[in-house]
Amino acid sequence: MNLELQAILRKVIQAFQSGNTESADLILQEVLQSDINSADTIFELATAYAKANRFMEASAVFYCLQIYKNNDVRIPYNLGLIHSLQREHQLALAAYDLALKIKPDDVDTLVNKGSTCNDIKNYVLALEVLEMAIQLRPDIPEAWSNKGIALSNLNLYPESIKAYDEAIKLYPSYHEAWSNKSVPLNKLKRFLEASEACDKALSLKPDYAEGWSNKGITLNELKRYNEALAHYDKALSLKPDYAEGWSNKGITLNELKRYDEALAHYDKALSLKPDYAEGWSNKGITLNELKRYDEALAHYDKALSLKPDYVEGWSNKGNVLSNLKRYDEALAHYDKALSLKPDYAEGWSNKGITLNELKRYDEVLAHYDKALGLKSDIDWIYGDLLHARMKICNWLGFAKSLEDISQRVIANEKVVNPFPLLALTDDALLHKKSAVIYIQDRYPPNPILGQIRKRPRNEKIRIAYFSADFKNHPVAFLIAELFELHDRGQFEIYGFSLVDAADEMRSRLHLAFDHYIDAQEMSDIKIAQLSRNLNIDIAVDLTGITACSRTGIFSYRAAPIQVNYLGYPGTLGANYMDYIIADRTLITLESQSFYSEKVVYLPNSYQVNDRKRLILDRQYTRQELGLPENGFVFCCFNNNFKILPSTFEGWMRILKAVEGSVLWLFHDNAWAVENLKKEAEKQGVAANRLVFAVRLPLSEHLARHRQANLFLDTAPYNAHTTTSDALWAGLPVLTLMGQSFASRVAASLLNAVGMPDLITRTQEEYEALAIELALHPKKLTDAKLKLASNRLTAPLFDTPLFTQNLEAAYLKMMERYRADLQPDHIFVGYELA
Repeated sequence: MNLELQAILRKVIQAFQSGNTESADLILQEVLQSDINSADTIFELATAYAKANRFMEASAVFYCLQIYKNNDVRIPYNLGLIHSLQREHQLALAAYDLALKIKPDDVDTLVNKGSTCNDIKNYVLALEVLEMAIQLRPDIPEAWSNKGIALSNLNLYPESIKAYDEAIKLYPSYHEAWSNKSVPLNKLKRFLEASEACDKALSLKPDYAEGWSNKGITLNELKRYNEALAHYDKALSLKPDYAEGWSNKGITLNELKRYDEALAHYDKALSLKPDYAEGWSNKGITLNELKRYDEALAHYDKALSLKPDYVEGWSNKGNVLSNLKRYDEALAHYDKALSLKPDYAEGWSNKGITLNELKRYDEVLAHYDKALGLKSDIDWIYGDLLHARMKICNWLGFAKSLEDISQRVIANEKVVNPFPLLALTDDALLHKKSAVIYIQDRYPPNPILGQIRKRPRNEKIRIAYFSADFKNHPVAFLIAELFELHDRGQFEIYGFSLVDAADEMRSRLHLAFDHYIDAQEMSDIKIAQLSRNLNIDIAVDLTGITACSRTGIFSYRAAPIQVNYLGYPGTLGANYMDYIIADRTLITLESQSFYSEKVVYLPNSYQVNDRKRLILDRQYTRQELGLPENGFVFCCFNNNFKILPSTFEGWMRILKAVEGSVLWLFHDNAWAVENLKKEAEKQGVAANRLVFAVRLPLSEHLARHRQANLFLDTAPYNAHTTTSDALWAGLPVLTLMGQSFASRVAASLLNAVGMPDLITRTQEEYEALAIELALHPKKLTDAKLKLASNRLTAPLFDTPLFTQNLEAAYLKMMERYRADLQPDHIFVGYELA
């Protein structure tokens, strides 16, 4: 090209860059009029500019040249390529569409248009365009690989893998296809194959940053977090401006609960790619974990402003709103997610969880069923579904469901939260295995705060009680007086409230502690660090794996000694919990292996009681309570989910044997009432022989016990606080003792109140004794008189004695710790043979 022509083209480019396209056109027109053959030369110059990544110059020349070669498909095709490389996707699509108008069957254009559709996440259009290209020429590897990307993002994972395999068959050294194939393989939990695909990609191209990042994603799924981090670091060393790599590393740091580092990595990703919706959402997840809910919501809002059809963003924002108890808003966000993606299983499941909080159990079941129909391996959902059914006493398929869940626990699957399992089976080994699976997945030991170094002794032993139930709640009703009675000469008492409330019990407890800390809005790691800063000696978890639990606090090691007590009737399955408080009835010496903690054996009973529980000085009439004027009243005020089909069948046999008797049950929800009445009729008992007690304030609830004759316990999950309530109110409790912790609590309490005759060991014995007590009034009267006599003299309600025994246990724990001895079983007040 002569120097004169080059100078003219520079003027064209300058005019185009300044926005004066008309002037650029005129200049180029003069050249072409003088020598039409120079058009090919100009095209070659534009191509050279493009190859040299001088995109502005190339675009200028191509745009001006397009007027004079408007039937040359190469010009809009090249313009599309240039715009694609500069992430100007809409301009690229317009160029490709112009090329296809000129030549509808141009395969290269179709392939590139499909790739651009993937870039703008229009996967349906991408699939349509790429299939056209493949029909025209099935031997183009890029078409198959891009089709794999579209199919994977449409959740058509098996089809996606087949597309990648076709690409690889045509081009075995296609490293991008090998790496991208790992994405659907991961989604299908075929992690070994995903890892092998990444390894193949990296063997073909060791400096392929995306391959290192994809391998990191696979390792993250396998919970091989440190290896995942190393792979992300390699990716970022190769491509420091790789926004997705920074965000992916942030996800793994979040899994490791290294939240500050995770946030820093998300910030780096967003500084590189401010319009990265997934990065904003991922940061929102970490902020949610840190309970920085307002910031989390703001980040989700940003993600959704960038990507209004971002299904996961809508659902994740719903999770935050649910945490804030803004349930109606949460449901609206789940509905938005599901309107965008009706087959989004996690969205159906998340909405079910929120509906459960609202006790809309019929809808809960429908949503869980829908989620499972779409995706059968959602973590914990099988247990959640069965627990929801138990709450409404829907026992259809109960035996099969329980067998399936038990087998899945044995197979180490994340199938059931440990708490519901306590009420479903008496298998203590299964309880432990379930807890271990849950803790390892949700709250594994986290060493980020380091070991707690030995320090000078505090003037007093510092005991910190952590609970989500420092309010009107059964745990607080039992333990309140203990906090007031602790020996302040030896102990300094801290209360960490994990869910604050404004009620009379909270007011009482606020005064009962030397230090009351409202930790509701603090993250787990922040609470653990505060506990360390306060030099807490013994941290007592009163919540365990129950509603609003914060087991994560203890995974960081909040204190040198950590204790599982009262709130959760079983092992936590965590090696960072040193002790569990029990007694010889609850945990026999032979059953210690079912507990990950060392057992602290208190004399009498493990359960503390509050002698200040008031019983309203009022004599309810049977008519007021909906009970018949005459006839024997059996009662059970346990939660409905504790009623197993076998228990209810036994109760119906008891009612049939005691003419005119009724069964007085707790009214939790209308579905349970209806289902229990239907079940009674199926068992040959009139529905009106079931009477349901609505919830009342504690003092009134205790007072109405006077109108019952005998409390019938549930198995395998006994009445716990409810047994204490009945005994405190003077009502005898009949229990069936099993093998697990939860199934032996009532027996522990009966032994401690001197009523072992009410402990049975078989279903037949349980039913026979219930019938005998109902048909022989004197025997029942004797039991009531004995209970009345023992109530204020037996150890069960001797709170000062209990406090002394528990403090003796704390002292023994500290003695071992100060002597550098590992935790071991502790016996208080026992002479061992």
